[in-house]
Amino acid sequence: MPPTLSAVAALPQLGLRALTEVRTDLPVRWVAVSELEDPTPFLEGGELVLTTGMRLTPDNVVPYVSRLVERGVAGLGFAAGVIHPVTLPELVDAARDQGLTLLEVPQPVPFIAIGKAVSRLLAAEWYEDDTRAFQAQRELTRAALRGPGPLIARLARELGGWALLLDPSGEVRHAAAAGDHAGRHAGDHATEHAGEHAADLARARRRAAELAPDLARLAQETRTASITLADKDDHVVVQGVGVSGRPRAFLAVGTAERLPRVAHTIVGSAVALLTLQSESPRTTRDLRSALAGLLLGLPPGGPAFPAAPVRVLACAGGAAVLDAFGDDDHCLPVPLQDGTVAVIIPAGATERLMALAHQRGPVGASDAADLDSLGHALRQARQALAAARRHRAALRYSDLPGQGLLGILDPALAQGFAETLLAPLTADETLITTLRAYIAANGQGETAARALGVHRHTLRARIQKAARLLGRDLDEPAVRAELWIALAVTANGTEPIGHPGHWKRPDPEIA
Repeated sequence: MPPTLSAVAALPQLGLRALTEVRTDLPVRWVAVSELEDPTPFLEGGELVLTTGMRLTPDNVVPYVSRLVERGVAGLGFAAGVIHPVTLPELVDAARDQGLTLLEVPQPVPFIAIGKAVSRLLAAEWYEDDTRAFQAQRELTRAALRGPGPLIARLARELGGWALLLDPSGEVRHAAAAGDHAGRHAGDHATEHAGEHAADLARARRRAAELAPDLARLAQETRTASITLADKDDHVVVQGVGVSGRPRAFLAVGTAERLPRVAHTIVGSAVALLTLQSESPRTTRDLRSALAGLLLGLPPGGPAFPAAPVRVLACAGGAAVLDAFGDDDHCLPVPLQDGTVAVIIPAGATERLMALAHQRGPVGASDAADLDSLGHALRQARQALAAARRHRAALRYSDLPGQGLLGILDPALAQGFAETLLAPLTADETLITTLRAYIAANGQGETAARALGVHRHTLRARIQKAARLLGRDLDEPAVRAELWIALAVTANGTEPIGHPGHWKRPDPEIA
């Protein structure tokens, strides 16, 4: 969970002084600095807003505070001694009346110091979540090796709630509550723990019956489905198990509080393990062991893995690509969330398999890679596919530099960019021609003047006029680069952008 406002206010290095009551339950999701009288259109809620009060007066602080409260900000920090000698008393009264936490920022403390402090707290929270998720994945993997029942029991313990594995009709296959583990301990509280566990388990089974209408509807979905429900007793998340067609089962979990981000990650890991168990034949122990090894952080290896080196193909052919590679034991295809398909292939069969994938649509191929760098290879393949889509081609990642910069631009977007940038010069074709020569000469006036057959003073005057109309400094390399792209794009007309993007130079004229 993000740091609370009280935790931020208590940081000694900031020296913040609370002028109204500090809410201990409000999370600070970010720090936003704004001097606007109404900053709410630029806020999402949960921010600690910082201001010097540049636009605040005793007359407008009440509606200002009302807007912040309505937007759901975590609090307001006011820097006294910058614009106003002290924090406006009217602002303090308005914040107190409307329940907004108001913090006074001492003058030596810059706003950026508060932003950095909150960023460090957020980073620590994310690191803690990632560590917890990794540890939970390892425990779930160990449990999954013993079957779905132990996996469900471990998941309930990790979440501090209950978990159910339901078949498509809603019947309970496995059920567990967090008290499963606690109830086994001997001692004075053993009976109490057993009673709590029995109550939790009974409530979970009742919820299974209540979920039956939703499961019946979700069972008709052609892809894995999920729902989220909440009432006064539980926050419930249900996810489908399976990847081929309708869900083969459903995983339902319930907790007293809404699941945080890390808990959703843990549930996702459990769904992945259950999916593997439901989709794989019992005889495919190699694949299950391979997944368990990966989740445990072990190096890839064994008969289930392809022999290195390999390549990754990113294919736009969808289900047709899955059909083409589904029966090839040397290839591992997987559909991605964006509708494309990634395929791990032997590097030695790249040409044949790229041609096969290209029959179904554009395809991009990574460089040869080892099994421990497949994530990087997938990014390469996706970048190659992005360029291949423009011409429905098959491209390797190593081919991208040969496409030229203009070859990877979207023609419609590039044309709009070029026309907008060059619009101030379109009324005078002479300025366009002069600018082309000047850019081609890399800003060398003498060279450009000779290319045009004009006197250097004439060229200088035209360039100064063009710069004035464009409102840009043509001596800046970045500006010339943008203009080179715009001139090259417009030189192609409505045709696809050419690779070199050259334009025809005019015949020299005499000034």
